[in-house]
Amino acid sequence: MVSSPPTAQPRVNLHSDTATRPTPAMRKAIAEAEVGDEQAGEDPTARALQDRVAELLGKEAAVFLPSGTMCNEIAYRVWCDHGDEIILEANSHALHFEVGGPGALAGVMCRTVEGTRGIFTADQVEAVIRPKIRHMPRQKLVSVENTANLSGGTVWPMDTLTGVADAAREHGMKLHMDGARLPNAVVASGVSFAEFAAPCDSVWIDLSKGLGCPIGAVMAGGADFIEECWRFKHQFGGALRQSGIVAAAGLYALDHHVDRLAEDHANAKRLAEGIEDARGIAVDLDSVETNMVYFDVAGTGVSGAEFSRRLMVEHEVKISALAPTVLRAVTHLDVDARDIEFAIQAIRSVAAEA
Repeated sequence: MVSSPPTAQPRVNLHSDTATRPTPAMRKAIAEAEVGDEQAGEDPTARALQDRVAELLGKEAAVFLPSGTMCNEIAYRVWCDHGDEIILEANSHALHFEVGGPGALAGVMCRTVEGTRGIFTADQVEAVIRPKIRHMPRQKLVSVENTANLSGGTVWPMDTLTGVADAAREHGMKLHMDGARLPNAVVASGVSFAEFAAPCDSVWIDLSKGLGCPIGAVMAGGADFIEECWRFKHQFGGALRQSGIVAAAGLYALDHHVDRLAEDHANAKRLAEGIEDARGIAVDLDSVETNMVYFDVAGTGVSGAEFSRRLMVEHEVKISALAPTVLRAVTHLDVDARDIEFAIQAIRSVAAEA
């Protein structure tokens, strides 16, 4: 992943939805949070967040964790033994951006399938099923990502998700959902959190992306699964004490920052429309389903990294290059409609000059 040069706060930061800062109201909720020792089950705010997310996702229990990456790695560790195999899409976050965590922390093999914009089918799962013989790894888990990050924030269709879940269970596997941007999928599709979570044995939502919290994620599943997650939370170094300080931000976000994700989606669509006809830029409007815009600058004659550098240096707009000529812009809580218009003009200007 190639990023823009380090800098102070850019005028418009479209690098990632992790760039959000707590709003004044969220900071107030953090400051007033009632806290206790999480590990002793005595933090009322953390417990409230866990109960809230479990109910939201229609699961028996939930656990608050420091990051979404830890959610994935703990789920893989609980569902699999060392040497077992998980099936996931070739562009999955867990495969490319978790520092080899599935192998290092869960000790699992990864079998990939080439999806369409991050989405794969039951037939593709069937195509990679191994014979159950002692010479091959045991396949224990199918892992999906909703929305699919590297594919442009694609939302999983419910019938496809259900089909994959059925195929997994037919072969004795569990289904795990990396729901880092599940709130975006919910708002974009109208499918509820519980409906998306229903086919899954484990699922989590990130608090530090579209929901605008400074830290954290919450994973939900059956009571026995979550009890095992607590063990590995401690083993992986994720045990916290007065975690209500940050859990309070999550409760606030669930009350105030879910429905407003529609604004981020509208801003992303507007950004794509605004640069669609810019010289040397290619963008697929139909691919903009949520809060991500991927655009190719190959036609400008400069690399993605150079285009990103010029945007930052000349216009104070931060957008990162994810491939030799491809940039990803991500809209979020700290970017409004005026910022989008400014970014459009900056992108068009750099393209024209290039």
